[in-house]
Parts: sequence; structure tokens; C-alpha cells
Amino acid sequence: MAKMTGIEVSLAIAEAVRQSEVDVVSAYPITPQTHIVERLAEMVADGELNASYITVESEHSALSACIGASLVGTRVFTSTSSQGLALMHEIMYLASSLRCPIVMALANRAISGPLSIWNDHSDVMGERDTGWISIFSNNGQEAYDLTLMAFKIGEHKQVLLPVMINFDGFLLTHMVEPIFLFNDSEIKDYLPLYDPPYKLDPKNPVTMGSVGLPEIYTEAKKQQDLALRNSIAVINDTFKEFKERFGREYNTIETYRADDAEVVIVMQGSIFEPIQIAVDEMRNEGFKVGAVELRLWRPFPFDELNSSLEDKKAVVVLDRAMSPGGPQGPVLSEVRSSMYLEKKRPMIIGVLAGLGGRDIMLSQFKEIFNIGYDALKTGNEPEMAKIVGLRE
Repeated sequence: MAKMTGIEVSLAIAEAVRQSEVDVVSAYPITPQTHIVERLAEMVADGELNASYITVESEHSALSACIGASLVGTRVFTSTSSQGLALMHEIMYLASSLRCPIVMALANRAISGPLSIWNDHSDVMGERDTGWISIFSNNGQEAYDLTLMAFKIGEHKQVLLPVMINFDGFLLTHMVEPIFLFNDSEIKDYLPLYDPPYKLDPKNPVTMGSVGLPEIYTEAKKQQDLALRNSIAVINDTFKEFKERFGREYNTIETYRADDAEVVIVMQGSIFEPIQIAVDEMRNEGFKVGAVELRLWRPFPFDELNSSLEDKKAVVVLDRAMSPGGPQGPVLSEVRSSMYLEKKRPMIIGVLAGLGGRDIMLSQFKEIFNIGYDALKTGNEPEMAKIVGLRE
């Protein structure tokens, strides 16, 4: 039986990793994810976790070590943030193309410059095309639960892909929340030990990661793309099993009072909960508004998102990362692309907010909803996203 306790979210993630009985942890400390790997190092040193903890000189080396450990058939975990993820960038592609089911906890933090240790989503957006499954959590309970599910998803024999769990830096990492932690026996029953279908073994030599000549490269990338797209079925099945076993429901798209809404805001991460206050207040004022969380970023949940948005009048996409020189928001680009061929396509408007950890106030959430209503009045869908809270 799960027991509720007040615990820092980073430490709850470390507890999920311990309960998952990982074999190898390789990571490098960087704010604001450091508490996760510090706690895991303590667990290994104190004998609470029977795993190898590989101390490395950089995040580039950390992920490289994870790939080597995964290829010999072990369950592997790492964690990073911001510039650390950027330093991993070269190796991110290898982890997915080599089909390594590594799990990464990504404490989302702004990318320099200027230097910022605070939260936005610019780090994960830079890794959009590296071939990783990418899932967002919006509170500590979800970060804990999704870390457990990540091993189940990535190691599934129909998937075999790395998984990153995104959770907002400082807004979640350093927060103490009431979280239901499972007993070890419950997780042992839920998540069996990893049984790799392929691995490097001197007794049965195979080649992995060989040169992709032009005659095979395209086909190899196509297979990788199909594996990522098809993983959505396993993700949905894992969410369903988790609900049946433990009672908490997860979906690729989460909604709040959106069924009959005229204007909805689409967003990711921890702001999905505070925006519900704005929704309730505006509903009391007579506005039919709602919120939609894009929990699954890759593979992109086209069908689920389109069905949740197709009957809306206006969709305001709130990005917490900038795409310089483009339409200003990566999520805006994805949502517009997803809805492009829909016959009943709503107006799609972009806004940027919360960059570099700037607070998004309740009044600004309401302002964002009103941007959607203003677009309906004028009939004009702006090409560029508006930056909310920009100081002149």
C-alpha cells in the first residue's frame, strides 16, 4: 500500500529510481537536478541501491557511459538539465539510434545566454529531433509515477528507446510536496528486472553501431522513426495498466474544463495546475474557457490533440521557449502543423511567457485567454507569437 509523505520532488524521483532496481547510474551534477544524483550516490554508498555509480567529468561522458552500460544489457538511469543536456546533444542521437532504453530525469531549465538557472523549456526543445520519447509531468506525484513508468515503456520489446521525463526546475525540483510512495514490493511486482532482447556479449559477438553507408542509412532512420511513432500504443497501454493497478490516471493529452470551451490554452509542465484557477475564475465571469496539457511531446499525439481541439473556436498555445527567427514558439509550430489539414480547424494563436523563470501571474493567464477572444473578434490569426509580460 502506497504511503503519503512530504518529500522533495527530486528525492522522490531518486526513490523511484532505487525502487526500479537500476544497475547503473551515470550522471554529472548541474543545477537544479543535482539533488537527484546526490541522493542516488548516497543510496549506492550506503548499500540501499545495488548499482554501479559512474563518476564522470562531464554530461557528454555521462550519457556515453549510459549507452555502453545499456548495450551490455543493464537498466540505466541519468539526469541532467539545461547546458548539461546541451553538452549531451551529440550523444542523444546515438542513444536512440542504438535503441538504448535509458531513462533520464530532465529538470527543465533555461539555456544560456544570458546565463539563467531558472525554469523554462528551452533545453528540451533543443532535443526535439534526437529520437527520444519525451513526457512532461506537472507535479511531484507525476514525476515519481512517470519515472517508474518510463522504465516500463522504454524497455518494452516493441519500443527499446530512451525516455526523458521532464519536470520544471525549481518549480518542482526543490519543492516539498505530499507524494504517495509505493512499497518496494509493489514496484517489484509492477516492474520486473530488465530482460534485454539484444546485448553485447563476448560469448555471442554481434556488431552494434556500425557505419551506415548510403545504401542503408535512410532505411535505418525510417525504422527508428516507426519505432518512435508506434511507441504511443505502448505508452497508452502503460498509462492504462498504471490506472488499473494503482488508481491514478494518465493520458497523452490532459484537459481541464475543455469539453465545452470556446477558447483553450495549450501548455506543458507545472503551469497546468495554476492555470486552472484562472479557468475557474473566468468561468465564473461567464467565459467558456479551458486548458489542455500536451503531456506527450514525442511521439507527438496527433490524433488525441486534434480530437481535443477540433471543436474549439480559438486555441492559444503557450510556449516557454523561443524559436528565434521562426513563429516564436516550437509548440506553436507543432500544433499548427498538427491541425493544418483539419476541416474544422480553430484559430491558433501563439504566446510566449515564463522565459528564464519569470513568474506567470494569474492576471497574465487571463490576459492570454483574452488574446484568444481578441483574435476571434478581429478574425485575425497572428503569424508571430506575442510575448506576455514583456517590459518595454
